[in-house]
Amino acid sequence: MSYIELFDTTLRDGTQGEGINLSIHDKLLITQKLDDYGIDIIEGGWPGSNPRDEQFFQEVKKLHLSHSKICAFGSTARYPDKIETDPNLVALIKADTPVISIFGKTWRFHSQVSLGLTDEENERLIFNTVKFLKDIGREIVFDAEHFFDGYKDDSEFALKMLLAAEKAGADVLVLCDTNGGSLPNEILSIVTEVKTRVKTPLGIHAHNDGELGVANSLMAIQAGAVHVQGTMNGVGERCGNANLCSIIPNIIFKLKKETNKILDVEKTTTISHFISELMNIMPNNRAAFVGHSAFAHKGGIHVSSVLKDSRMYEHLDPKKVGNYQRVIVSDLSGQSNIRYKAKELGIDLPAEKEFSKNFVEYLKTLEYEGFQFDGAEGTFELLLRSELKQYKPFFNVTYAKINVLKDQNDVSYSEAVLKVEVDSELEHTAADGNGPVNALDSALRKALMRFYPEIANIKLIDYKVRVLGEKDGTQAKVRVLIESSDGENTWSTVGVSPNIIEASLMALSDSINFSLFKSRKEKKIGSDVTAVS
Repeated sequence: MSYIELFDTTLRDGTQGEGINLSIHDKLLITQKLDDYGIDIIEGGWPGSNPRDEQFFQEVKKLHLSHSKICAFGSTARYPDKIETDPNLVALIKADTPVISIFGKTWRFHSQVSLGLTDEENERLIFNTVKFLKDIGREIVFDAEHFFDGYKDDSEFALKMLLAAEKAGADVLVLCDTNGGSLPNEILSIVTEVKTRVKTPLGIHAHNDGELGVANSLMAIQAGAVHVQGTMNGVGERCGNANLCSIIPNIIFKLKKETNKILDVEKTTTISHFISELMNIMPNNRAAFVGHSAFAHKGGIHVSSVLKDSRMYEHLDPKKVGNYQRVIVSDLSGQSNIRYKAKELGIDLPAEKEFSKNFVEYLKTLEYEGFQFDGAEGTFELLLRSELKQYKPFFNVTYAKINVLKDQNDVSYSEAVLKVEVDSELEHTAADGNGPVNALDSALRKALMRFYPEIANIKLIDYKVRVLGEKDGTQAKVRVLIESSDGENTWSTVGVSPNIIEASLMALSDSINFSLFKSRKEKKIGSDVTAVS
């Protein structure tokens, strides 16, 4: 095996993570994505453990996979002399997959305490199980469970069990850091030593309990392992498995190793987010390579350098993994941040640097007061365009009154009364809602619908409140950050005030103004294009 073989266990080991639950349909969708990406072996589940996995192995046969081989997972037989009738092995054979991964005990502590076997019985159990499955024509991946802990406890016992699997015909011997507690130098030393004692290709299966899953996997590859196991986004039991979304780019771009199939590594970010969505978990913004913040720059000096040559503060071109460079505007910003963001938004700034300098100082003052723009780019764009005289609000709230009542039956009631001015015309309206902010949102929309019916498409999809200066207690300022969508685009806006209702009104007003500005700008561009043509 001259190339690095990629083995994905998202659908098996990954689903053992807390809060992870996939339907059969979800697993089939992920299987197709992993195949498109170029994964060599996809471990689909443990057919002897639950009906869902058994059904998955039947359904997956209907997929037309172009590259990946499906693998069923299971344990060695329970007794060394009852191999053919062992229920676990019978289920593995019934799954009818080209590859079977089988785990066996390579730590004497587990063999004796968990299974109650002598050394000889455990050795015979591994040999007989692997040979039985190999003789029926399957490709066998032997997972040496707890190998590194076992090796550190008694290296000869661990090696003896590994050699039993090799003698039985296993195609690859995977050394497992099952508890995830080994250090990279231990992995390097042990894999190097094992490689001198066996002829079968070696693999690595690392867990992330010491936050070293990726590092340990890469160290094993440098020591000679040619098969690596992991999960997408590092999901898995306890602290998770080694993260393939980090391992794969490191293998290709840093270690300069080749995989069996030339991967479309630019799909890494897409597949990472796709799987997070199916698992209903929030993507990790700070994840290496694929995170939203992986190539984000905030400090003014950093941004100035990145604009000259991104290699100064980026270890990799983000496009290589399907991600993109971002510049964040904050109180750490310099003029470079502003000019970068303006270019990104398609805004032409005055040539003289005085404007950028003054606008930076203005933003820093606002951030000192509690505003935050790295998560509220809608508000930032409105501020910038306002300073450039390219934008003015489409409406003005001249009066706002919020009533929050609670009757004798413990029923809460909220009502908002607003006066909104549009082009010197005053609209006076009221609305109730599920809480004061919902009532405020409903009243504002109700007041504006007559003038701007398109706002009916705007939906509030996220609402966050952050207390600023907690030591001030109930007198503290709050920052309200909201995310809105029109079904096609999403944008975020922010409001800050000691009054949570006022902060919410600021953010809601900016949200609607931003949508109105963008829609009219797009219509103007469209009409200009038509006129020219």
